[in-house]
Amino acid sequence: MSSVIIAGATGDLGGRVAKHLLELGANVRCLVRPGSHADKVNFLATSGAEIVTVDFSDFDALTKACAGGSVALSTVSGLRPVIVDFQSRLLNAAVAAGVPRFIPSDFSVDYRPIPAGENRNLNLREEFRRIVDAQTGIRATSILNGAFMDMLTGVAPFILFPVRRILCWGDPEQKLDWTSIDDTARFTAYAALDDAAPRYLSIAGNVVSAGSLASLMSEISGKPYRVMRPGSPRLLASLVKITRFFAPEEGQVYPAWQGMQYMHSMYSGVCKLGPLDNERYPVRFTSVRALLSGYLNGSVSKYQPKS
Repeated sequence: MSSVIIAGATGDLGGRVAKHLLELGANVRCLVRPGSHADKVNFLATSGAEIVTVDFSDFDALTKACAGGSVALSTVSGLRPVIVDFQSRLLNAAVAAGVPRFIPSDFSVDYRPIPAGENRNLNLREEFRRIVDAQTGIRATSILNGAFMDMLTGVAPFILFPVRRILCWGDPEQKLDWTSIDDTARFTAYAALDDAAPRYLSIAGNVVSAGSLASLMSEISGKPYRVMRPGSPRLLASLVKITRFFAPEEGQVYPAWQGMQYMHSMYSGVCKLGPLDNERYPVRFTSVRALLSGYLNGSVSKYQPKS
């Protein structure tokens, strides 16, 4: 039976991955820091996961915690100290412990073509990708899933519900990749148990444009939605610089300008996913129509990001 080591299981995505792995019959070992949220840790333990409390800055402790694992899976979220520094320690600890596979915390659009300085959080993933690919002692698999579809309920300002507009920077027909968090978690669970998983797996529950999103919202709401195009991605990039100058919040993972950078990357088309691997595992992907219909009829709540 596979033994999956998870760092970040007390977070939203990580908790879902752990849940799906347990449902698939895997042994799940969750690495948690001292002082982690007790309720979340207890929930993981009562669900059947093994809990190992470890100092994430202690390489020897991380190595010991990874011993016997078939794959080390990271779902952590943060800035350089987490995405680059901690994940590097986890990667090297997994290698030292003889773990054959590693899944980094990517779970995003395709960050590889994004120019340096254009998207801080995704550039950090690219930096760590180079570290992973330089490590010859382990096989890696990255999950690229587009943007989290759940954010269309209002966290990400693509749909402006009060004014019935779809915010678009650039071409209204630019295709955008969206996948629900839970579908991403379930697909990741299958990938963690797949010893033949390739270096990259790309998934999208739906691929829609601003124009098609406006038509969809008009249809399911019964009220007219239109595309609102303030300008080009180039203008948005300028607004990002202005926003970052006046409200830097550099220590925050998702300041306002970071969300703007993500939107810029999507509408510029630079991060569009190529061929999709949706059919690789038995995951029934949620559609944008289903998610937004549920949101409008009250069966789906507005998504609230969890720490």
